[in-house]
Amino acid sequence: MENIWHHRRVAENASKACWICYKPTTSVLITPNNKDFFYICAGHLSDRGFCLPEADEAKRVEEEKKKDELDREIEAIKELSKTKDQAQAEIGPRIYQLNKNFYQMRLDKLRNVEIAKRNRERLSNPANFPSVPSGNP
Repeated sequence: MENIWHHRRVAENASKACWICYKPTTSVLITPNNKDFFYICAGHLSDRGFCLPEADEAKRVEEEKKKDELDREIEAIKELSKTKDQAQAEIGPRIYQLNKNFYQMRLDKLRNVEIAKRNRERLSNPANFPSVPSGNP
């Protein structure tokens, strides 16, 4: 599994506890193949000790911020009084790489889930248990 995580948002009524601090959050980090996901606070996404935005993604965000600043200056000069109907989406990176320790924790969790599933299958199969002795002692 690759250490690339996409940031997604869910509806406010579908918020769940953050993986780190257990506060309700609507931000989700998910792998590109949808194999693993977890809910995470926006504050943790900006924490350099938790995850880093991908380099290309960071450049894109910087360019968007510069463009927005120029657009605001242009609007101020033109003195437009139009109201914006659509709320602007939060500007921020959408692709992250987890810190190696947190990434290893996710891998361990997936591995433990797989081992538990395998153990349940083994316990449910009666052929895996020894048979009762049939002869006299």
